Amino acid sequence: MTATMGRSVTTPLLITLVAEGALSAGDAAVASDALHGLGAAPGRPAWIDPGDALDLGVTGADQPTTRAVLEAALPHLDIIVQPADAPRRKALIIADMDSTMIQCECIDELADYAGLKAEVAAVTEAAMRGDLDFAAALDARVALLAGMDAAVIDQCRRERVRLTPGATTLVRTMAASGAHSILISGGFTAFAQPVAAEIGFAAVHANVLRIADGRLTGHVERPIVDAAAKRAALLGAGFDLAATLAVGDGANDIPMLEAAGLGIAFHAKPRAAAAAAAAVRHGDLTVLLRAQGYARRDWA
Repeated sequence: MTATMGRSVTTPLLITLVAEGALSAGDAAVASDALHGLGAAPGRPAWIDPGDALDLGVTGADQPTTRAVLEAALPHLDIIVQPADAPRRKALIIADMDSTMIQCECIDELADYAGLKAEVAAVTEAAMRGDLDFAAALDARVALLAGMDAAVIDQCRRERVRLTPGATTLVRTMAASGAHSILISGGFTAFAQPVAAEIGFAAVHANVLRIADGRLTGHVERPIVDAAAKRAALLGAGFDLAATLAVGDGANDIPMLEAAGLGIAFHAKPRAAAAAAAAVRHGDLTVLLRAQGYARRDWA
Protein backbone atom coordinates (compact mmCIF):
# COMPACT_ATOMS: atom_id res chain seq x y z
CA MET A 1 0.00 0.00 0.00
CA THR A 2 1.30 3.46 -0.87
CA ALA A 3 0.21 6.90 0.22
CA THR A 4 -0.79 9.43 -2.44
CA MET A 5 -1.98 12.94 -1.49
CA GLY A 6 -2.73 11.74 2.03
CA ARG A 7 -5.04 8.96 0.93
CA SER A 8 -4.47 5.18 1.06
CA VAL A 9 -4.25 3.53 -2.32
CA THR A 10 -4.80 -0.23 -2.37
CA THR A 11 -4.38 -2.80 -5.10
CA PRO A 12 -6.87 -5.61 -5.76
CA LEU A 13 -6.21 -8.63 -3.58
CA LEU A 14 -6.82 -12.34 -4.01
CA ILE A 15 -7.81 -14.26 -0.89
CA THR A 16 -7.60 -18.05 -0.74
CA LEU A 17 -9.38 -19.91 2.06
CA VAL A 18 -8.24 -23.49 2.71
CA ALA A 19 -9.55 -26.28 4.93
CA GLU A 20 -9.31 -29.61 3.13
CA GLY A 21 -12.63 -31.43 3.46
CA ALA A 22 -14.01 -28.86 5.89
CA LEU A 23 -14.55 -25.58 4.02
CA SER A 24 -18.09 -24.29 3.66
CA ALA A 25 -19.99 -21.55 1.89
CA GLY A 26 -20.59 -20.20 5.38
CA ASP A 27 -16.87 -19.60 5.76
CA ALA A 28 -16.92 -17.53 2.58
CA ALA A 29 -19.86 -15.56 3.95
CA VAL A 30 -17.99 -14.84 7.19
CA ALA A 31 -15.00 -13.66 5.17
CA SER A 32 -17.20 -11.41 3.03
CA ASP A 33 -18.86 -9.91 6.10
CA ALA A 34 -15.47 -9.23 7.67
CA LEU A 35 -14.30 -7.52 4.49
CA HIS A 36 -17.44 -5.40 4.31
CA GLY A 37 -16.65 -4.38 7.88
CA LEU A 38 -13.36 -2.96 6.60
CA GLY A 39 -15.20 -0.93 4.00
CA ALA A 40 -13.82 -3.22 1.30
CA ALA A 41 -15.66 -4.71 -1.67
CA PRO A 42 -15.40 -8.51 -1.88
CA GLY A 43 -16.32 -10.36 -5.05
CA ARG A 44 -18.14 -13.65 -5.45
CA PRO A 45 -16.36 -16.74 -4.07
CA ALA A 46 -14.95 -19.16 -6.65
CA TRP A 47 -14.25 -22.73 -5.59
CA ILE A 48 -10.87 -24.25 -6.43
CA ASP A 49 -12.22 -27.57 -5.14
CA PRO A 50 -15.60 -27.65 -3.38
CA GLY A 51 -15.24 -28.23 0.35
CA ASP A 52 -11.47 -27.77 0.22
CA ALA A 53 -10.39 -24.36 -1.06
CA LEU A 54 -11.86 -21.23 -2.64
CA ASP A 55 -10.78 -17.84 -3.92
CA LEU A 56 -12.30 -14.48 -3.08
CA GLY A 57 -11.28 -11.25 -4.76
CA VAL A 58 -11.45 -7.94 -2.91
CA THR A 59 -10.77 -4.27 -3.53
CA GLY A 60 -10.46 -1.39 -1.12
CA ALA A 61 -8.33 -3.05 1.58
CA ASP A 62 -4.61 -3.47 2.16
CA GLN A 63 -2.92 -6.85 2.47
CA PRO A 64 -1.76 -6.81 6.14
CA THR A 65 -5.10 -5.55 7.47
CA THR A 66 -7.05 -8.02 5.36
CA ARG A 67 -4.92 -10.91 6.60
CA ALA A 68 -5.25 -9.88 10.24
CA VAL A 69 -9.01 -9.41 10.09
CA LEU A 70 -9.65 -12.70 8.29
CA GLU A 71 -7.33 -14.74 10.52
CA ALA A 72 -9.23 -13.38 13.54
CA ALA A 73 -12.64 -14.03 11.97
CA LEU A 74 -11.77 -17.52 10.70
CA PRO A 75 -9.17 -18.95 13.08
CA HIS A 76 -9.84 -22.52 11.94
CA LEU A 77 -8.82 -21.83 8.33
CA ASP A 78 -5.58 -21.28 6.46
CA ILE A 79 -5.80 -17.95 4.68
CA ILE A 80 -3.51 -16.64 1.95
CA VAL A 81 -3.83 -12.98 0.92
CA GLN A 82 -1.78 -11.83 -2.06
CA PRO A 83 -1.88 -9.15 -4.75
CA ALA A 84 -4.31 -10.16 -7.47
CA ASP A 85 -2.01 -8.86 -10.20
CA ALA A 86 1.00 -11.02 -9.23
CA PRO A 87 1.79 -14.21 -11.17
CA ARG A 88 -0.43 -16.84 -9.54
CA ARG A 89 1.59 -19.96 -10.32
CA LYS A 90 5.12 -19.29 -9.19
CA ALA A 91 8.20 -20.02 -11.28
CA LEU A 92 10.41 -20.71 -8.26
CA ILE A 93 9.94 -22.30 -4.86
CA ILE A 94 12.71 -21.91 -2.30
CA ALA A 95 12.16 -23.81 0.91
CA ASP A 96 13.64 -24.34 4.34
CA MET A 97 14.12 -27.97 5.37
CA ASP A 98 13.95 -28.60 9.14
CA SER A 99 10.41 -28.30 10.53
CA THR A 100 9.24 -27.22 7.07
CA MET A 101 9.93 -29.89 4.43
CA ILE A 102 10.66 -32.44 7.15
CA GLN A 103 9.00 -32.86 10.53
CA CYS A 104 12.03 -32.54 12.79
CA GLU A 105 15.14 -30.51 13.56
CA CYS A 106 17.95 -32.79 12.43
CA ILE A 107 20.57 -31.44 14.81
CA ASP A 108 18.27 -32.10 17.77
CA GLU A 109 17.68 -35.67 16.67
CA LEU A 110 21.39 -36.20 16.02
CA ALA A 111 22.17 -34.89 19.51
CA ASP A 112 19.73 -37.43 20.95
CA TYR A 113 22.13 -40.22 19.96
CA ALA A 114 24.71 -38.54 22.18
CA GLY A 115 22.23 -38.06 25.04
CA LEU A 116 22.20 -34.29 24.50
CA LYS A 117 18.83 -33.67 22.85
CA ALA A 118 17.31 -31.52 25.60
CA GLU A 119 20.35 -29.25 25.78
CA VAL A 120 20.69 -28.87 22.01
CA ALA A 121 16.96 -28.52 21.37
CA ALA A 122 16.72 -25.61 23.81
CA VAL A 123 19.36 -23.74 21.81
CA THR A 124 17.67 -24.64 18.51
CA GLU A 125 14.34 -23.32 19.76
CA ALA A 126 15.90 -20.04 20.88
CA ALA A 127 17.73 -19.63 17.58
CA MET A 128 14.60 -20.30 15.54
CA ARG A 129 12.67 -17.75 17.62
CA GLY A 130 15.37 -15.24 16.78
CA ASP A 131 16.67 -14.89 20.33
CA LEU A 132 20.22 -16.04 19.47
CA ASP A 133 22.71 -15.36 16.70
CA PHE A 134 22.24 -18.20 14.22
CA ALA A 135 25.90 -18.85 13.39
CA ALA A 136 27.02 -18.76 17.04
CA ALA A 137 24.17 -21.06 18.05
CA LEU A 138 25.02 -23.48 15.25
CA ASP A 139 28.70 -23.58 16.22
CA ALA A 140 27.82 -24.16 19.87
CA ARG A 141 25.51 -27.06 19.09
CA VAL A 142 27.83 -28.72 16.59
CA ALA A 143 30.73 -28.46 19.06
CA LEU A 144 28.76 -30.70 21.43
CA LEU A 145 28.76 -33.45 18.79
CA ALA A 146 32.57 -33.63 18.50
CA GLY A 147 33.74 -37.23 18.44
CA MET A 148 30.43 -38.73 17.29
CA ASP A 149 30.76 -41.61 14.83
CA ALA A 150 29.80 -40.22 11.42
CA ALA A 151 27.81 -43.38 10.72
CA VAL A 152 25.23 -42.11 13.22
CA ILE A 153 24.20 -39.46 10.68
CA ASP A 154 22.82 -42.06 8.28
CA GLN A 155 21.22 -43.94 11.15
CA CYS A 156 19.55 -40.76 12.36
CA ARG A 157 18.27 -39.94 8.90
CA ARG A 158 16.77 -43.41 8.46
CA GLU A 159 15.20 -43.56 11.89
CA ARG A 160 14.12 -39.99 12.57
CA VAL A 161 13.64 -37.96 9.38
CA ARG A 162 10.10 -37.96 7.99
CA LEU A 163 8.83 -35.76 5.20
CA THR A 164 6.14 -33.23 6.00
CA PRO A 165 2.81 -34.23 4.42
CA GLY A 166 2.39 -32.53 1.08
CA ALA A 167 6.10 -31.85 0.53
CA THR A 168 6.55 -34.13 -2.46
CA THR A 169 3.19 -33.19 -3.97
CA LEU A 170 4.02 -29.48 -3.67
CA VAL A 171 7.45 -29.59 -5.28
CA ARG A 172 6.64 -32.12 -7.97
CA THR A 173 3.40 -30.40 -8.96
CA MET A 174 5.21 -27.11 -9.36
CA ALA A 175 8.01 -28.81 -11.29
CA ALA A 176 5.46 -30.37 -13.64
CA SER A 177 4.31 -26.83 -14.42
CA GLY A 178 7.87 -25.75 -15.16
CA ALA A 179 8.90 -24.27 -11.82
CA HIS A 180 12.44 -24.45 -10.45
CA SER A 181 12.96 -25.59 -6.86
CA ILE A 182 15.65 -24.95 -4.25
CA LEU A 183 15.97 -26.59 -0.85
CA ILE A 184 18.05 -24.33 1.38
CA SER A 185 18.86 -25.33 4.92
CA GLY A 186 20.76 -24.06 7.92
CA GLY A 187 21.11 -27.76 8.66
CA PHE A 188 23.47 -30.20 7.03
CA THR A 189 24.12 -31.61 3.56
CA ALA A 190 24.18 -35.15 4.97
CA PHE A 191 20.45 -34.75 5.58
CA ALA A 192 19.48 -32.15 2.99
CA GLN A 193 20.85 -33.91 -0.10
CA PRO A 194 18.89 -37.15 0.43
CA VAL A 195 15.78 -35.20 1.44
CA ALA A 196 16.04 -33.02 -1.67
CA ALA A 197 16.37 -36.09 -3.88
CA GLU A 198 13.38 -37.81 -2.27
CA ILE A 199 11.12 -34.78 -2.58
CA GLY A 200 12.30 -33.77 -6.05
CA PHE A 201 14.15 -30.50 -5.51
CA ALA A 202 16.33 -29.38 -8.42
CA ALA A 203 19.00 -27.76 -6.20
CA VAL A 204 20.08 -27.93 -2.57
CA HIS A 205 22.21 -25.74 -0.31
CA ALA A 206 23.13 -26.63 3.27
CA ASN A 207 25.98 -26.63 5.76
CA VAL A 208 28.77 -29.20 5.73
CA LEU A 209 29.75 -31.01 8.90
CA ARG A 210 33.49 -31.58 9.12
CA ILE A 211 34.47 -35.23 9.52
CA ALA A 212 37.92 -36.64 10.22
CA ASP A 213 38.82 -40.31 10.69
CA GLY A 214 35.14 -41.23 10.55
CA ARG A 215 34.10 -38.89 13.38
CA LEU A 216 32.56 -35.44 13.63
CA THR A 217 35.15 -32.81 14.48
CA GLY A 218 32.64 -30.48 16.09
CA HIS A 219 33.02 -27.85 13.36
CA VAL A 220 31.02 -26.63 10.37
CA GLU A 221 32.64 -25.58 7.11
CA ARG A 222 32.45 -21.93 6.09
CA PRO A 223 30.59 -20.05 4.79
CA ILE A 224 27.54 -20.95 6.87
CA VAL A 225 24.11 -21.05 5.26
CA ASP A 226 22.41 -18.44 7.42
CA ALA A 227 19.57 -15.95 6.96
CA ALA A 228 21.61 -13.77 4.60
CA ALA A 229 22.60 -16.77 2.51
CA LYS A 230 18.98 -17.84 2.16
CA ARG A 231 17.96 -14.42 0.94
CA ALA A 232 20.95 -14.27 -1.42
CA ALA A 233 20.03 -17.65 -2.91
CA LEU A 234 16.53 -16.36 -3.68
CA LEU A 235 17.77 -13.10 -5.16
CA GLY A 236 20.47 -14.84 -7.16
CA ALA A 237 18.22 -17.49 -8.68
CA GLY A 238 17.42 -15.23 -11.62
CA PHE A 239 13.64 -15.09 -11.36
CA ASP A 240 11.26 -12.14 -11.29
CA LEU A 241 10.64 -11.80 -7.56
CA ALA A 242 6.89 -11.50 -8.07
CA ALA A 243 7.00 -15.05 -9.48
CA THR A 244 8.81 -16.56 -6.48
CA LEU A 245 7.48 -18.47 -3.48
CA ALA A 246 9.43 -18.96 -0.25
CA VAL A 247 8.45 -21.11 2.72
CA GLY A 248 10.03 -21.53 6.14
CA ASP A 249 9.36 -21.54 9.85
CA GLY A 250 12.18 -19.83 11.73
CA ALA A 251 13.76 -16.44 12.29
CA ASN A 252 16.59 -17.35 9.91
CA ASP A 253 14.00 -17.64 7.14
CA ILE A 254 12.63 -14.11 7.60
CA PRO A 255 14.82 -12.25 5.04
CA MET A 256 14.00 -14.90 2.44
CA LEU A 257 10.28 -14.77 3.23
CA GLU A 258 10.24 -10.98 3.05
CA ALA A 259 12.10 -10.89 -0.28
CA ALA A 260 9.93 -13.43 -2.10
CA GLY A 261 6.94 -12.48 -4.18
CA LEU A 262 4.92 -14.66 -1.81
CA GLY A 263 6.53 -15.59 1.51
CA ILE A 264 4.61 -18.19 3.52
CA ALA A 265 5.42 -19.12 7.10
CA PHE A 266 4.66 -22.79 7.77
CA HIS A 267 3.59 -23.70 11.33
CA ALA A 268 6.13 -21.09 12.21
CA LYS A 269 7.66 -19.29 15.16
CA PRO A 270 5.87 -16.01 15.93
CA ARG A 271 8.45 -13.68 14.37
CA ALA A 272 8.51 -15.61 11.11
CA ALA A 273 4.71 -15.82 10.99
CA ALA A 274 4.44 -12.07 11.50
CA ALA A 275 7.10 -11.24 8.91
CA ALA A 276 5.72 -13.43 6.13
CA ALA A 277 2.95 -12.35 3.79
CA ALA A 278 0.89 -15.36 4.89
CA ALA A 279 1.01 -18.18 7.42
CA VAL A 280 -0.14 -21.79 7.22
CA ARG A 281 -1.47 -22.53 10.69
CA HIS A 282 -3.38 -25.78 10.23
CA GLY A 283 -2.90 -27.63 6.94
CA ASP A 284 0.00 -29.36 5.25
CA LEU A 285 2.24 -28.12 2.46
CA THR A 286 -0.45 -28.54 -0.19
CA VAL A 287 -1.90 -25.27 1.13
CA LEU A 288 0.88 -23.67 -0.95
CA LEU A 289 -0.60 -25.29 -4.04
CA ARG A 290 -4.02 -23.91 -3.15
CA ALA A 291 -2.43 -20.46 -2.83
CA GLN A 292 -1.33 -20.86 -6.45
CA GLY A 293 -4.76 -21.95 -7.63
CA TYR A 294 -3.97 -25.62 -8.21
CA ALA A 295 -7.04 -27.86 -8.13
CA ARG A 296 -6.52 -31.40 -6.85
CA ARG A 297 -6.78 -32.81 -10.36
CA ASP A 298 -3.60 -30.89 -11.19
CA TRP A 299 -1.52 -32.26 -8.31
CA ALA A 300 1.40 -34.52 -9.15
